[in-house]
Amino acid sequence: MFVANGTGRLKKVLLSKPNHVHQAEQINEISKNWNLQHIDEGRVQKEFQDLHALYESLGISVELMEKDEILPHAVFARDFGGCVNEGYILGKFKNGIRLPETAAYEEKMAELGVPLLGEVSGTGVFEGGDFAFLDERTVAIGMLDRTNAEGFGQITDILKPLGYEVHSVEMDPRYLHLDMCFNLVAPKVAIGYADLPDTFVALLKKMEIELITDDEPAIFRHGYNVQAIGRDEVISLVQNRGINKKMRKKGLTVHEVELTELLKLGGGIHCMTFPLRRLNA
Repeated sequence: MFVANGTGRLKKVLLSKPNHVHQAEQINEISKNWNLQHIDEGRVQKEFQDLHALYESLGISVELMEKDEILPHAVFARDFGGCVNEGYILGKFKNGIRLPETAAYEEKMAELGVPLLGEVSGTGVFEGGDFAFLDERTVAIGMLDRTNAEGFGQITDILKPLGYEVHSVEMDPRYLHLDMCFNLVAPKVAIGYADLPDTFVALLKKMEIELITDDEPAIFRHGYNVQAIGRDEVISLVQNRGINKKMRKKGLTVHEVELTELLKLGGGIHCMTFPLRRLNA
């Protein structure tokens, strides 16, 4: 009814229009490399519109969250939670500057009629960049910088009664989220960092998921932060030449978009996209 898996045909997404980006904080390793007060706001808006237009040109409906309140990191719509076929899980942000986003996104999801299945609370933290489908009933949860063991436990408690199998993936906190290191791009094909945890690699092999790999620097260039849109198609950055070439060699169609200024805030295409409706195939 909502999001069946990670690679079926994407029909509807939620994007959040960037605002007040000069008030963003250096809360990850990528943003620490930039003076965020010098970000080109006009360029940020153009890049966002380019991604928005690309989704629509590909037949994907876009819902927009537009708020006047100061939410400088809300452009990374993925992070407020995770969506499955039955509804969504509301996460809990680790960084104080992002906490006001929670109410805004909860209000938007209610407006869109997406049921709330549960939420991460108490000492638990969880952000949607750590949520990854491996198939219709198997989910991987990254445990890097923004999702902790308590958050993982709460997500498992929400999803297991619905028939989902949930696996944790622990990696270096510098990598921020799982979607910076790994993404499923087709039902049995993924791209990811060559040094993913052995237990996770073993799980992928067991599930017969082929892994296209690259190096550690690709993490910080948003090389793995791509968006699968179904039918063996993916949206990637134009500058991801090496990874894009590898995906094309596997028969995938790669749609390219040029983002540079938005990346300085620390997230990419996948981070900006919250899936609202995705079909089984």
